[in-house]
Amino acid sequence: MLRFTKLVAVIGLIVVSQLCLAQDLTVAAASDLQFALQDVAARFEKQSGKGVNVIYGSSGNFSQQIQNGGPFDLFFSANLDYPKQLDASGLVEPGSLYQYAMGKLVIWVPNVSKLDLSVGLKVLLDPAARRIAIANPQHAPYGKAAVTAMQQENVYDKVKDKLVLGENISQTATFVVSGAADVGILALSLAMSPNMKDKGRYVEIPESDYPPIEQACIILRSSRNKDAAWKFLSFVKTAAVGDLLRSYGFEVPTK
Repeated sequence: MLRFTKLVAVIGLIVVSQLCLAQDLTVAAASDLQFALQDVAARFEKQSGKGVNVIYGSSGNFSQQIQNGGPFDLFFSANLDYPKQLDASGLVEPGSLYQYAMGKLVIWVPNVSKLDLSVGLKVLLDPAARRIAIANPQHAPYGKAAVTAMQQENVYDKVKDKLVLGENISQTATFVVSGAADVGILALSLAMSPNMKDKGRYVEIPESDYPPIEQACIILRSSRNKDAAWKFLSFVKTAAVGDLLRSYGFEVPTK
């Protein structure tokens, strides 16, 4: 009976080990990556046979979840600050912090809009811009950058009462596409995405109007799938993925 019990225990350990090995990667990612990272994950799955489940949201909310034990393997943030803070807290796999791209801001309106985007952020002063969508600056890096850009152009105080805040930059884009807002300050990567590129028009906001949106990723120390996580990170660093990110409007640091 003792031998049988030991045999069952050994078999149980083997089954658990196999399940862990077969476990898909779970990635928390900023919403500006909704389409770009989907392509990256699909290519990685095809090459490695390893599944990648990506959950999109605001970087600040994900950072808070990770501090509270969120079960992610990797975190792709829309800024550098949150990964650095998590690293300083000892929650990051040593040596895994990597700046994968820089994001850009655009002003976006639906095709039916009569707003003149050639005047840049001054368009927000147009009476027809009754509702202006931005991501919540409290936890979304793109929202924080949008506020800075509006302040730089001296329009923020004049339009702040017209702001409609999205939980993340993806929801912000949805507000404008659906008509819940007349104009939005969005990520270039979403404006160039298949879901939006034919539905509206945009103009880039000068990069001098806001701090660089440096985007970084990390592997979490709590990950139970570190081997696959490191392989995915190495894949993200390849030239092919760099070219893919550029096709979505990201600026990719030269290695």
